[in-house]
Order: sequence, then structure tokens, then C-alpha cells
Amino acid sequence: MIILGIDPGTAIMGYGLIEQKGNHLSALDYACWRTPAHTPLAERLLMLYEQIAPYLSGHTPDHIAVEELFFNRNTTTALTVGHARGVILLAGAQQGIPIFEYTPLQVKQAVVGYGRADKKQVQLMVKGLLRLDEIPKPDDTADALAIAICHAHSYVLNRRMEEFR
Repeated sequence: MIILGIDPGTAIMGYGLIEQKGNHLSALDYACWRTPAHTPLAERLLMLYEQIAPYLSGHTPDHIAVEELFFNRNTTTALTVGHARGVILLAGAQQGIPIFEYTPLQVKQAVVGYGRADKKQVQLMVKGLLRLDEIPKPDDTADALAIAICHAHSYVLNRRMEEFR
């Protein structure tokens, strides 16, 4: 199974494409899409879409995993991230790719085993689980890979649970 994990944002949107074969996970591609500072939101969203849509066509992931929106202290940031998530959902739906959403707590739990893990712990586990030489940069890219790993673990577990019902 090929999974594209995406950490939504309008300035920097991290992505990580991983492959799951049995219990083995490997990174196929990871980086981030960026938009220029001081660009109006509508233009940023268009720029992101124009980067995501061809990527999906060219890499054809089986699933997309994206961080679920949660409210924090800065509601303006949360709303902006919500717009970026909308672009991801639209691009995925246009390609007919199933989209799965995970909270930061779920991602940390799946990757580190502890829902209150700090960013450095998550990054080190991503590096180890994917057998990478170094921690992916920027942080958004490491987060996207963590989201993809979370989906790989969660999807298999949920499928197995369905078999028992």
C-alpha cells in the first residue's frame, strides 16, 4: 500500500509518501510544498492545489492521510490550516483517493506510543521506523511522514478489527 501523509499549512505543507509491505515501511519521497510570504490566501491555495494535483496524478497513492484540524489558542491559524486541508480534500477527491484523518494525539500514539510525546521524539521515531539517515527537514515534512506511518499502523489494525465483527 502506498500512503501519502500530508501536514497541512498555507506557507509550508509537508508531504511524505511511504510504502507499506507487510510490517515493513519505507519512504519513497518526502519534502514540502511552499508558497511565498505575503501572498494573498486565495493565491496560496491555488498554488498549493497546482502542486498537489499533479503530484497525486504522478504518484497515485492508495490512501491519503492528513492531520485533522483541532482548535488551539490561535483561531486564525486554525482557520487558515482548515483552508489548506480543503485543498487537500478536494485534490484527493478529484483523483478518487480515499482520505483518512488523524489527530496529533493519534499520530503521536501510533508513532511513539505516547500521545503527549514531543516533536523531537516523533522525529526520531520517524527516522528509525523508515530507516532514514537523518531526520527529515523541515519539521512539516517529518510530521507528514509521521501521519503516513500513523495511517499504516491504524489502517491495518482497523481492518483486522473489522474481520472480528
